[in-house]
Amino acid sequence: MSLLSPALLAHCRRRAVVAVLLAVGSSGVQSASMESMVVIGTRSEQPLAALNVSVGAIPEAEVALIGAVHPNESLGRIAGSWISRGNGQEHLTAIRSPVFTGPGSCGAFYMAEDGIQIRPNGFCNVNQLMEVNSEQAQRLELLRGPGTFVHGGNAQHGAINVVSRPATGDSDVAVTGGPHDYARLLFSGASDLGDTDLRLNLNGVHDGGYMDDAGYDQQKLGLRADTQLDASTRFESLLSATNLNQETAGYVEGEGSYKDDALRKTNAFPDAFRDNTAARWYGRWLHELDGGDSVNVTPYLRYQQSRFRQHFLVGQPLEESDLHSAGWQSLYNLRIDDAMSVALGLDGEWTRGDLTEYQPDTVAGRPEFPQGYHYDYRVDALGGALFAALDWQLAPRWSFDAGLRQEYQRYDYDNHLPVGAVRDDGSPCLRGAVVIDCRYVRPDDRRDEFGGLGIDGGVKYAIGDTQQLRLHLASGERAPQAAELYRLQSSQQPEDLDSERMRSVELGWRAQYTTFSADLALFAMRKEEAIFQDAERRNINGAETEHEGFEYSLRWQLFDDWLLSTDGTLARHRFRNDPPLTGVAAAADISGNDMVVAPRHGASTRLQYQTQRGATWELEWVHLGRYYLEATNTASYPGHDLLHLRWQQPLTEQVSTTVRLMNLTDRAYAERADYAFGNYRYFIGEPRALYVELKAQF
Repeated sequence: MSLLSPALLAHCRRRAVVAVLLAVGSSGVQSASMESMVVIGTRSEQPLAALNVSVGAIPEAEVALIGAVHPNESLGRIAGSWISRGNGQEHLTAIRSPVFTGPGSCGAFYMAEDGIQIRPNGFCNVNQLMEVNSEQAQRLELLRGPGTFVHGGNAQHGAINVVSRPATGDSDVAVTGGPHDYARLLFSGASDLGDTDLRLNLNGVHDGGYMDDAGYDQQKLGLRADTQLDASTRFESLLSATNLNQETAGYVEGEGSYKDDALRKTNAFPDAFRDNTAARWYGRWLHELDGGDSVNVTPYLRYQQSRFRQHFLVGQPLEESDLHSAGWQSLYNLRIDDAMSVALGLDGEWTRGDLTEYQPDTVAGRPEFPQGYHYDYRVDALGGALFAALDWQLAPRWSFDAGLRQEYQRYDYDNHLPVGAVRDDGSPCLRGAVVIDCRYVRPDDRRDEFGGLGIDGGVKYAIGDTQQLRLHLASGERAPQAAELYRLQSSQQPEDLDSERMRSVELGWRAQYTTFSADLALFAMRKEEAIFQDAERRNINGAETEHEGFEYSLRWQLFDDWLLSTDGTLARHRFRNDPPLTGVAAAADISGNDMVVAPRHGASTRLQYQTQRGATWELEWVHLGRYYLEATNTASYPGHDLLHLRWQQPLTEQVSTTVRLMNLTDRAYAERADYAFGNYRYFIGEPRALYVELKAQF
């Protein structure tokens, strides 16, 4: 059986033919080197062409033009990704995957700032990008598919890295105003103190919210210091802190309700909120040795605390959590000779996490959702990884790379409530006089240990100086997240969950000429023991899924001042077996069906015009294809197309303005749709909105 289905292969061939024709049409132009620099693959800055994985990057100038009020506006411009926007700063992630939901689903993605995960291993959060200052980044990087030897199991489907601005360079301040009392102040100040450079980033936002009883205030701070200790040694450090106070609007219910003007602004959950505070620090010591060798060691600290009304659950319980974490990363690069180098490393981490969930009221007719505490526990976790990698230039045009990473994760779980599917006082739930299981179940104190071996490698072949073919294979495991193990529902136990296992193969082609560049990839991934939540929010383990597709990134300099860019995906994400999902009839076989919220195609296409006076105009077309809302593939969302217009105009050498008109055609759409507890649910997309920014550099 082919890893890629015949129908998908045929569709991909048609798209690939278009790309090849474009390349042939550009073959007469002079070549240029593939020299875009990224750090996401190896923790060291290197050209994109040196990597044997699919990576997209958004540089600082593009970050400034986008001026994103939410990460989906920027990261959605990279092929293979969809950051599904929730209300306020909430989001869910899809990278070569469906949109995963549930408190542990984010374990499929490695999300980092300067290479260090935003949250600890085992304690991810689906909204964790809200805790990093992507609005003031030097660069946004996104790796598609399984990560490399530096990432581990938490990068099964991909990785996102927000690269902070170095302490050197210009200072600037920007003020933005928009609809619904939106106001943002961005300040970035750099200072030279001799051997040490400092940069202070400040980010403050107020948004009154489009929907009723919604809006948020958010503050972000970053203090970076770069010190040159001697000719071969430097020290970099970054202190990041964020605070979010959000009044959250929920979904609207009813098939097609996102089109109803009378419902679009309604908020059925006026008491919903999210308060979140986070802080991180790292210090990176980098030392260059003789012969091209290098070593770096990076200790780091994390802190996070939140209060969150879970409006999407029956009873709307309040979740409170906090995290304390410390760890280190290390990397030793050893150059054997001009053709071969080796990387070695040892990472380690400790985390303590506390969580409570409290439901303030009873729910009429639903005694299985009792008033009181559902969970109250602490988890102490230890994790570590040992890795090695080889990079070998086999011949002038051939190179080979391979990586090996062994991970270990241990959880010590301490439950503070009565064990079992009972109320918080130990009494049973009752339906009339009949004893029933309460919906939430608590295991007894326990220790769980997981190990995972990740292997990746492949070959690259250079076709002259302008083209490159590559083959990449990967296999790895990810341990369950703490929330997947211990936030259980009736009839579930931690031993029901095993590590997810993934196998992946990818074939890619890159080309770069003076006026044209392309990056194409065919991929196929197989996952076993997959963990996800069904429509009743129950953790499902033992699923087998497949993910196949074609990704394309094309850039064409049509004329000196016109640039056409497109990044898109054609993919299928399907069940390979028939896992027991709540709400699906036993006779219904879902094997072969599309997974939930898994669009088969999506794209961002931009036409950019730069005037002789330095102004930049950009028209962006965002396309999201149809997707299914439940596993039987009977309910669906038709997808949507949006247009965005951006205009950046210098006023003086130091002052510029940027105007952004989002949803140009005022399209009624849903940022995301799903089907749960018997209802269509839509997270409303905002109508046409105008944002104006004034920026000064000094």
